[in-house]
Amino acid sequence: MAKPKDFTTPELGDYLRVPAVTPDSMVHSQPFVAKPVHQENLGYPGELVDNWQEVAVAKLGELVNGSRGLQVYLDSCVKCGACTDKCHYFLGTGDPKNMPVGRQDLLRKVYRRYYTLAGRYLPKLVGAEDLTEEVLDDWYRYFHQCSQCRRCSVYCPYGIDTAEVSMAAREIMDSVGKGQKYCNEIIGKVHKLGNNLGLPEPALADTLEGLEEDVEEETGIDVRFPLDVKGADILLVTPSADFFAEPHIDGLIGYAKVFHQAGLSWTISSHASEAANFGLFIGSHDNMQKVAVRIREAALELGVKRIVFGECGHAWRVGYSFLNTLAGPFDFLDSNYPVPQHIVEVTHDLLQQGCLKIDPQANDDKRVTFHDSCNVARASRMGDSPGGQFTLPRDVIKASCNHFFDMPSNTIGEATFCCGGGGGLLTDDLVELRVKGALPRMQALKEVNDQHQITHMAAICAICKSQFSKVFPYYGFQMDQIVSVHQLVGDALVFNSDPGNGRISQ
Repeated sequence: MAKPKDFTTPELGDYLRVPAVTPDSMVHSQPFVAKPVHQENLGYPGELVDNWQEVAVAKLGELVNGSRGLQVYLDSCVKCGACTDKCHYFLGTGDPKNMPVGRQDLLRKVYRRYYTLAGRYLPKLVGAEDLTEEVLDDWYRYFHQCSQCRRCSVYCPYGIDTAEVSMAAREIMDSVGKGQKYCNEIIGKVHKLGNNLGLPEPALADTLEGLEEDVEEETGIDVRFPLDVKGADILLVTPSADFFAEPHIDGLIGYAKVFHQAGLSWTISSHASEAANFGLFIGSHDNMQKVAVRIREAALELGVKRIVFGECGHAWRVGYSFLNTLAGPFDFLDSNYPVPQHIVEVTHDLLQQGCLKIDPQANDDKRVTFHDSCNVARASRMGDSPGGQFTLPRDVIKASCNHFFDMPSNTIGEATFCCGGGGGLLTDDLVELRVKGALPRMQALKEVNDQHQITHMAAICAICKSQFSKVFPYYGFQMDQIVSVHQLVGDALVFNSDPGNGRISQ
């Protein structure tokens, strides 16, 4: 893979080192600005409005008044330094504005200037500053160098959530006409066609038919990939990358094999063929809700009993934490199942009840580790027990593989490092940031690889899988070393002549 020549990939050592502080080392990095059509499709001004300072300050006040949490985050920082070395982007770049406290302060200084008594009358004394064009430019650079992973919040003694601050700053910038092209263009596609790729129903149908042919050729089994089937029990809502990209598509094949062998009826909806919700990344409740309502509409139209989410980290966060608020109530679904369920929960339940036969020897060519995706690890749960988001995926992997090894304990679970491409940053105009931000995870992968000769890393997030496919070669790993959890399941699943034998009740 060709590598850009204008930056140097950080070196992996024996352990992760905190870098020397290098001011402005990433001041050149920013994503493409949204075109007017991308802004207007989301209800924002197409270009920077003439009175943008006035609009931005008013929007900041609206957000602070509407969110007690945001106000607390802006008021409570004491500069203790607990977060400074917790951000993967600071560890990869050394830029002090990528310290969580440094990034927060870009907004905090403006908040203090306009919304605190001391800031209005003694701004220099309390570190307050006017919202100028230079400040807005810094917002655009550095709030798009935050993947909203929340690792810093785990270590903050006050629980300050940098992700909420970043989301607020992005919403303010959108409201004055300076949005990010990548996120806003994608959201517009979902509003129009139901998925991030802008994939129309005929193309989706052709893709699913092709997968049916591929699986039958591989296994001799007629595994269906149903689309818009009314009366199906399960509506699968999955990231659209699952329909065509590697290794995502192997995960989708794994879901279909599980549903087939368990005898579960399911369908995908062409109206809501996207689990991801980029409205979260830009901090827009209205756009989050508009995307989420499509799922409700599809569930009602198809008459399903359950909603199951595929492997996508922030999609699961939105589903788990916000779906009922954004698009509920879901009282028309089967009350025996939570809304929504994660595909890992479904497969785990089936394994526990003996509804699937798995031969882990089928994956004996693999030595596997697991990447805890941020929005699953720190903003959701799975199953009935605390920490299920950590144990259930590992249980499923261990059932499918004989050789599983965790990365160092301070890099997984709640302390997991971000892949470096989340939060709406998975765009090639930010490739340097993505490569450098991946450093902590690559270091942890190197350490477990040195000890256990790892061949593959599994993940349950579409963004993580896309990011690692891109950045692995920069650090000496191979693109195909990243796999979906359900690829492992699908490869190890033993088919029998009686699908659904012993299946769970519907």
